[in-house]
Amino acid sequence: MPSELSRRRRGAIAAARAGLGTRFRAQGRLIGVGLDCVGVALLAAAGAGVPLGPVPPYALGGDHEDLLAATLRHLGLRRVRRSRPADLVEYALAPGHRHLALITDRGILHAHAGLGCVVEGPVPDDWPVVACWALPGIR
Repeated sequence: MPSELSRRRRGAIAAARAGLGTRFRAQGRLIGVGLDCVGVALLAAAGAGVPLGPVPPYALGGDHEDLLAATLRHLGLRRVRRSRPADLVEYALAPGHRHLALITDRGILHAHAGLGCVVEGPVPDDWPVVACWALPGIR
């Protein structure tokens, strides 16, 4: 990882990597038990020293795009123009379906429902980016 990454950014990525291999589970929050993409984001935030606290109700599918953005803002994240390692990227995988992934030096780290677990690897070319979000206090 490049040396210019702050301690908080490195901590966010290391904490999220602790969840690699954990099975995908909607609303999952526990390493080794189950994680969803929001669970991975919460791990990263805690590793950066900025625990986000209770997450208000959210949905990634259906007509809930505005609710996801409002939830992220409520948690203190802010939109940024370009992502850096330890930022979150919001993807539109299908109409009305959103997905969050953590940017790393290896690509993205996320809870992949199709593969059934948390993985890290390159960004798929066909995943449209909706927004990039910075964790509070580490920009």
